[in-house]
Amino acid sequence: MSKALRFAPAVKELRLHLCQKSPTSEGTRQFIEKFYVNLKQQNPSTPILIRECSNINPTLWTRYEYGIEKQIPLTGMSAEQVFSAIENLTTKTIPASLHRLSK
Repeated sequence: MSKALRFAPAVKELRLHLCQKSPTSEGTRQFIEKFYVNLKQQNPSTPILIRECSNINPTLWTRYEYGIEKQIPLTGMSAEQVFSAIENLTTKTIPASLHRLSK
């Protein structure tokens, strides 16, 4: 099962923080196994970083142009829910209100 997902040009980096063993990170680990390769192939110039650390809650961080960052907790999500969270943060442009705050 592979899904195509192209990031908006404003997306500069994607980071996934997760625990290697925790049940709360299971869906995030499954996401990496199922979707990472295709996601990277569709977005070769965007860094997609996987950060593993013991006993942390899984979190998605997205960095946009102008240094704006947004995060979403991924605790207890399935691989498909993690994919949807990434889709929500990477396919839309930055809201004008956030752009104004960064100046």
